Amino acid sequence: MKVLVWHVHGSWTTAFVEGSHEYLIPVTAERGPDGLGRARTWDWPASAREVTPEQLREEDVDVVVLQRTRDLELVREWLGREPGRDLPAVFLEHNAPGLEPDDGPVPHTRHPLADRTDIPIAHVTHFNRLFYDNGRAPTTVIEHGIVDPGERYTGELARAAVVTNEPVRRGRTVGADLLPGLAEVAPVDVFGMGLSGLHERYGLDPSRVGLFDDPPQAAMHAELARRRVYVHPVRWTSLGLSLLEAMHLGLPVVALATTEAVEAVPADAGVLSTRPERLWEAVRTYLHDEDAARLAGKAARAAALERYGLPRFLRDWDALLEEVTR
Repeated sequence: MKVLVWHVHGSWTTAFVEGSHEYLIPVTAERGPDGLGRARTWDWPASAREVTPEQLREEDVDVVVLQRTRDLELVREWLGREPGRDLPAVFLEHNAPGLEPDDGPVPHTRHPLADRTDIPIAHVTHFNRLFYDNGRAPTTVIEHGIVDPGERYTGELARAAVVTNEPVRRGRTVGADLLPGLAEVAPVDVFGMGLSGLHERYGLDPSRVGLFDDPPQAAMHAELARRRVYVHPVRWTSLGLSLLEAMHLGLPVVALATTEAVEAVPADAGVLSTRPERLWEAVRTYLHDEDAARLAGKAARAAALERYGLPRFLRDWDALLEEVTR
Protein backbone atom coordinates (compact mmCIF):
# COMPACT_ATOMS: atom_id res chain seq x y z
CA MET A 1 0.00 0.00 0.00
CA LYS A 2 0.90 3.65 -0.33
CA VAL A 3 0.39 5.06 3.17
CA LEU A 4 0.26 8.81 3.73
CA VAL A 5 1.56 9.59 7.21
CA TRP A 6 2.93 12.80 8.70
CA HIS A 7 6.13 12.89 10.75
CA VAL A 8 4.50 13.98 14.01
CA HIS A 9 6.04 11.66 16.60
CA GLY A 10 9.55 10.63 15.60
CA SER A 11 9.95 7.52 17.74
CA TRP A 12 6.53 6.15 16.80
CA THR A 13 7.08 6.80 13.09
CA THR A 14 10.49 5.13 13.25
CA ALA A 15 8.76 1.89 14.17
CA PHE A 16 5.82 2.36 11.77
CA VAL A 17 7.95 2.84 8.63
CA GLU A 18 9.71 -0.47 9.30
CA GLY A 19 6.68 -2.18 7.78
CA SER A 20 6.26 -3.58 4.28
CA HIS A 21 4.45 -0.63 2.69
CA GLU A 22 5.48 2.56 0.89
CA TYR A 23 5.27 5.50 3.27
CA LEU A 24 4.63 8.99 1.91
CA ILE A 25 6.05 11.58 4.33
CA PRO A 26 4.89 15.15 3.58
CA VAL A 27 7.63 17.78 3.37
CA THR A 28 7.25 21.54 2.96
CA ALA A 29 9.87 24.18 2.21
CA GLU A 30 10.06 25.36 5.82
CA ARG A 31 9.88 21.80 7.23
CA GLY A 32 7.25 22.90 9.73
CA PRO A 33 4.57 20.84 11.50
CA ASP A 34 2.64 20.25 8.24
CA GLY A 35 5.71 18.92 6.44
CA LEU A 36 8.62 17.91 8.64
CA GLY A 37 9.81 15.30 6.15
CA ARG A 38 12.05 12.37 6.96
CA ALA A 39 13.72 12.17 10.34
CA ARG A 40 17.25 13.49 10.65
CA THR A 41 18.21 11.74 13.88
CA TRP A 42 16.74 8.29 13.06
CA ASP A 43 17.68 5.95 10.24
CA TRP A 44 14.51 5.40 8.21
CA PRO A 45 14.32 2.94 5.28
CA ALA A 46 14.10 4.13 1.68
CA SER A 47 10.44 3.03 1.59
CA ALA A 48 9.69 6.15 3.65
CA ARG A 49 10.05 8.89 1.08
CA GLU A 50 9.40 12.60 1.19
CA VAL A 51 6.66 14.10 -0.97
CA THR A 52 5.69 17.73 -1.38
CA PRO A 53 2.02 18.76 -1.36
CA GLU A 54 2.26 19.24 -5.13
CA GLN A 55 3.73 15.75 -5.65
CA LEU A 56 1.00 14.19 -3.53
CA ARG A 57 -1.55 15.04 -6.23
CA GLU A 58 0.28 12.59 -8.50
CA GLU A 59 0.40 9.78 -5.95
CA ASP A 60 -2.21 7.03 -5.80
CA VAL A 61 -2.61 7.08 -2.01
CA ASP A 62 -4.31 3.98 -0.61
CA VAL A 63 -4.81 5.05 3.01
CA VAL A 64 -3.98 7.94 5.32
CA VAL A 65 -2.96 7.76 8.96
CA LEU A 66 -4.24 10.97 10.56
CA GLN A 67 -2.68 12.20 13.80
CA ARG A 68 -4.13 15.71 14.18
CA THR A 69 -7.47 17.21 13.21
CA ARG A 70 -5.38 19.52 11.03
CA ASP A 71 -4.49 16.50 8.87
CA LEU A 72 -8.13 16.24 7.78
CA GLU A 73 -7.89 19.74 6.29
CA LEU A 74 -4.57 19.02 4.62
CA VAL A 75 -5.88 15.87 2.91
CA ARG A 76 -8.81 17.85 1.51
CA GLU A 77 -6.54 20.69 0.39
CA TRP A 78 -3.65 18.64 -1.00
CA LEU A 79 -5.45 15.61 -2.42
CA GLY A 80 -8.97 16.90 -2.99
CA ARG A 81 -10.32 13.81 -1.21
CA GLU A 82 -12.40 13.34 1.93
CA PRO A 83 -10.78 11.11 4.57
CA GLY A 84 -13.02 8.22 5.58
CA ARG A 85 -15.31 8.61 2.57
CA ASP A 86 -13.30 8.50 -0.65
CA LEU A 87 -9.93 7.89 1.02
CA PRO A 88 -9.62 5.16 3.68
CA ALA A 89 -8.36 6.67 6.92
CA VAL A 90 -7.35 5.87 10.49
CA PHE A 91 -6.97 8.46 13.24
CA LEU A 92 -3.96 7.58 15.40
CA GLU A 93 -4.37 9.02 18.91
CA HIS A 94 -1.00 9.45 20.62
CA ASN A 95 -2.09 11.53 23.58
CA ALA A 96 -3.85 10.88 26.83
CA PRO A 97 -7.01 12.99 27.23
CA GLY A 98 -6.65 16.36 28.88
CA LEU A 99 -3.11 17.10 27.70
CA GLU A 100 -4.15 19.98 25.47
CA PRO A 101 -5.84 23.15 26.80
CA ASP A 102 -9.00 22.65 24.70
CA ASP A 103 -9.39 18.94 25.48
CA GLY A 104 -11.92 19.42 28.25
CA PRO A 105 -11.87 17.85 31.72
CA VAL A 106 -10.83 14.26 32.39
CA PRO A 107 -12.57 11.79 32.45
CA HIS A 108 -15.20 13.63 30.38
CA THR A 109 -12.83 14.51 27.53
CA ARG A 110 -14.61 13.93 24.23
CA HIS A 111 -12.41 12.87 21.35
CA PRO A 112 -12.51 15.28 18.38
CA LEU A 113 -13.55 12.40 16.07
CA ALA A 114 -16.18 11.06 18.47
CA ASP A 115 -19.05 11.94 16.13
CA ARG A 116 -17.59 10.21 13.07
CA THR A 117 -18.32 6.60 12.28
CA ASP A 118 -16.26 6.39 9.07
CA ILE A 119 -12.79 6.82 10.61
CA PRO A 120 -11.66 4.39 13.33
CA ILE A 121 -9.60 5.78 16.20
CA ALA A 122 -6.48 3.77 16.98
CA HIS A 123 -5.33 4.50 20.52
CA VAL A 124 -1.76 3.68 21.54
CA THR A 125 -2.79 2.50 25.03
CA HIS A 126 -5.81 0.89 26.62
CA PHE A 127 -5.70 3.66 29.21
CA ASN A 128 -6.25 6.29 26.52
CA ARG A 129 -9.20 4.45 25.00
CA LEU A 130 -10.76 4.01 28.44
CA PHE A 131 -10.44 7.65 29.45
CA TYR A 132 -11.56 9.29 26.21
CA ASP A 133 -15.25 9.64 25.43
CA ASN A 134 -15.02 8.12 21.95
CA GLY A 135 -18.69 8.63 21.15
CA ARG A 136 -19.88 6.61 18.16
CA ALA A 137 -16.45 6.28 16.57
CA PRO A 138 -15.12 2.74 16.13
CA THR A 139 -12.02 2.27 18.27
CA THR A 140 -9.12 -0.11 18.61
CA VAL A 141 -5.84 -0.21 20.51
CA ILE A 142 -2.50 -0.84 18.83
CA GLU A 143 0.13 -0.70 21.52
CA HIS A 144 3.54 0.73 20.79
CA GLY A 145 6.29 -1.13 19.02
CA ILE A 146 10.00 -0.47 19.45
CA VAL A 147 12.90 -1.00 17.09
CA ASP A 148 15.02 -3.05 19.46
CA PRO A 149 18.23 -1.16 20.36
CA GLY A 150 19.63 -4.34 21.89
CA GLU A 151 20.49 -5.30 25.45
CA ARG A 152 23.19 -2.73 26.17
CA TYR A 153 22.88 -2.14 29.91
CA THR A 154 26.11 -1.82 31.88
CA GLY A 155 24.87 0.33 34.80
CA GLU A 156 28.46 1.37 35.32
CA LEU A 157 27.46 4.86 36.45
CA ALA A 158 25.70 5.00 39.82
CA ARG A 159 23.31 7.64 38.52
CA ALA A 160 19.60 7.82 37.70
CA ALA A 161 18.42 8.61 34.17
CA VAL A 162 15.28 10.57 33.27
CA VAL A 163 14.02 11.28 29.75
CA THR A 164 11.55 14.12 29.31
CA ASN A 165 10.73 16.79 26.75
CA GLU A 166 10.07 20.41 27.68
CA PRO A 167 9.96 19.88 31.45
CA VAL A 168 10.15 23.62 32.18
CA ARG A 169 7.02 24.30 30.14
CA ARG A 170 5.15 21.10 31.07
CA GLY A 171 6.10 21.14 34.74
CA ARG A 172 3.98 18.97 37.02
CA THR A 173 2.52 17.03 34.08
CA VAL A 174 5.87 15.34 33.46
CA GLY A 175 6.89 15.37 37.12
CA ALA A 176 9.57 18.03 36.79
CA ASP A 177 8.74 19.21 40.32
CA LEU A 178 9.78 15.76 41.62
CA LEU A 179 13.35 16.11 40.36
CA PRO A 180 14.62 17.91 43.50
CA GLY A 181 13.48 14.98 45.66
CA LEU A 182 15.12 12.49 43.29
CA ALA A 183 18.34 14.50 43.24
CA GLU A 184 18.53 14.30 47.03
CA VAL A 185 18.98 10.52 46.87
CA ALA A 186 20.87 10.11 43.59
CA PRO A 187 22.84 12.06 41.02
CA VAL A 188 20.56 12.45 38.01
CA ASP A 189 21.03 12.89 34.27
CA VAL A 190 18.09 14.33 32.33
CA PHE A 191 17.83 13.68 28.58
CA GLY A 192 15.38 15.30 26.19
CA MET A 193 14.35 18.46 24.38
CA GLY A 194 13.74 21.87 25.89
CA LEU A 195 15.83 21.44 29.02
CA SER A 196 17.16 25.01 29.17
CA GLY A 197 16.24 26.70 32.46
CA LEU A 198 15.46 23.47 34.31
CA HIS A 199 18.12 24.05 36.99
CA GLU A 200 16.86 27.55 37.69
CA ARG A 201 13.15 26.68 37.61
CA TYR A 202 13.44 23.94 40.25
CA GLY A 203 16.53 25.00 42.17
CA LEU A 204 18.57 22.02 40.97
CA ASP A 205 22.28 21.77 41.71
CA PRO A 206 24.20 21.37 38.41
CA SER A 207 26.73 19.19 40.22
CA ARG A 208 23.89 16.74 41.01
CA VAL A 209 21.73 17.08 37.90
CA GLY A 210 23.26 16.86 34.43
CA LEU A 211 21.37 17.94 31.30
CA PHE A 212 21.68 16.31 27.87
CA ASP A 213 19.62 18.49 25.54
CA ASP A 214 18.22 16.85 22.39
CA PRO A 215 20.79 14.11 21.85
CA PRO A 216 20.53 11.85 18.77
CA GLN A 217 18.61 8.71 19.61
CA ALA A 218 21.59 6.35 19.21
CA ALA A 219 23.75 8.52 21.47
CA MET A 220 20.98 8.74 24.07
CA HIS A 221 20.54 4.96 24.10
CA ALA A 222 24.27 4.49 24.65
CA GLU A 223 24.27 6.93 27.56
CA LEU A 224 21.08 5.59 29.14
CA ALA A 225 22.56 2.09 29.20
CA ARG A 226 25.47 3.34 31.34
CA ARG A 227 23.15 4.67 34.08
CA ARG A 228 22.15 2.39 36.93
CA VAL A 229 18.38 2.99 36.92
CA TYR A 230 15.72 4.61 34.77
CA VAL A 231 13.25 6.89 36.56
CA HIS A 232 9.87 7.82 35.06
CA PRO A 233 8.33 10.59 37.22
CA VAL A 234 5.53 11.44 34.78
CA ARG A 235 2.12 12.13 36.32
CA TRP A 236 -0.05 12.33 33.22
CA THR A 237 0.80 11.28 29.70
CA SER A 238 0.34 8.56 27.19
CA LEU A 239 2.87 5.77 27.61
CA GLY A 240 6.31 7.33 27.06
CA LEU A 241 8.32 5.55 24.37
CA SER A 242 11.50 6.46 26.24
CA LEU A 243 10.31 4.22 29.09
CA LEU A 244 9.90 1.28 26.69
CA GLU A 245 13.26 2.02 25.07
CA ALA A 246 14.96 1.99 28.48
CA MET A 247 13.34 -1.36 29.21
CA HIS A 248 14.57 -2.73 25.88
CA LEU A 249 18.08 -1.57 26.78
CA GLY A 250 17.84 -3.57 30.02
CA LEU A 251 17.48 -0.81 32.64
CA PRO A 252 15.50 -1.37 35.84
CA VAL A 253 12.55 0.99 36.11
CA VAL A 254 11.34 3.19 38.95
CA ALA A 255 8.12 4.94 37.95
CA LEU A 256 5.00 6.67 39.15
CA ALA A 257 2.12 4.20 39.12
CA THR A 258 -0.01 6.34 36.81
CA THR A 259 -1.67 5.98 33.41
CA GLU A 260 -0.44 2.98 31.36
CA ALA A 261 2.85 2.51 33.26
CA VAL A 262 1.09 0.11 35.63
CA GLU A 263 0.42 -2.21 32.67
CA ALA A 264 3.79 -1.81 30.98
CA VAL A 265 6.14 -2.46 33.90
CA PRO A 266 5.75 -5.84 35.65
CA ALA A 267 6.59 -6.22 39.33
CA ASP A 268 9.96 -7.91 38.75
CA ALA A 269 11.15 -5.16 36.38
CA GLY A 270 11.33 -2.42 38.98
CA VAL A 271 9.19 -0.45 41.40
CA LEU A 272 5.99 1.49 40.73
CA SER A 273 4.26 3.60 43.34
CA THR A 274 2.24 6.76 43.78
CA ARG A 275 4.42 7.59 46.79
CA PRO A 276 7.57 9.49 45.77
CA GLU A 277 9.27 8.41 49.01
CA ARG A 278 8.83 4.77 47.99
CA LEU A 279 10.34 5.53 44.60
CA TRP A 280 13.37 7.28 46.06
CA GLU A 281 13.90 4.31 48.38
CA ALA A 282 13.94 2.03 45.33
CA VAL A 283 16.40 4.28 43.51
CA ARG A 284 18.70 4.20 46.52
CA THR A 285 18.48 0.39 46.60
CA TYR A 286 19.40 0.00 42.93
CA LEU A 287 22.30 2.44 43.25
CA HIS A 288 23.83 0.29 45.97
CA ASP A 289 22.82 -3.17 44.76
CA GLU A 290 24.12 -3.71 41.23
CA ASP A 291 22.93 -7.33 41.10
CA ALA A 292 19.35 -6.35 41.95
CA ALA A 293 19.46 -3.62 39.33
CA ARG A 294 20.73 -5.99 36.66
CA LEU A 295 18.13 -8.66 37.45
CA ALA A 296 15.29 -6.14 37.31
CA GLY A 297 16.68 -4.79 34.04
CA LYS A 298 16.66 -8.24 32.47
CA ALA A 299 13.04 -8.70 33.52
CA ALA A 300 12.22 -5.28 32.07
CA ARG A 301 13.79 -6.18 28.74
CA ALA A 302 11.99 -9.53 28.55
CA ALA A 303 8.64 -7.87 29.26
CA ALA A 304 9.23 -5.11 26.72
CA LEU A 305 10.22 -7.53 23.98
CA GLU A 306 7.14 -9.65 24.57
CA ARG A 307 4.57 -6.87 24.70
CA TYR A 308 6.14 -4.02 22.71
CA GLY A 309 8.21 -5.84 20.14
CA LEU A 310 8.29 -4.55 16.56
CA PRO A 311 6.86 -7.69 14.83
CA ARG A 312 3.62 -7.61 16.85
CA PHE A 313 3.26 -3.86 16.29
CA LEU A 314 3.64 -4.17 12.51
CA ARG A 315 1.25 -7.14 12.32
CA ASP A 316 -1.41 -5.18 14.21
CA TRP A 317 -1.05 -2.19 11.88
CA ASP A 318 -1.11 -4.38 8.77
CA ALA A 319 -4.38 -5.90 9.95
CA LEU A 320 -5.97 -2.51 10.61
CA LEU A 321 -4.82 -0.97 7.31
CA GLU A 322 -6.12 -4.00 5.44
CA GLU A 323 -9.46 -3.72 7.24
CA VAL A 324 -10.02 -0.02 6.46
CA THR A 325 -8.96 -0.36 2.81
CA ARG A 326 -11.10 -3.44 2.24
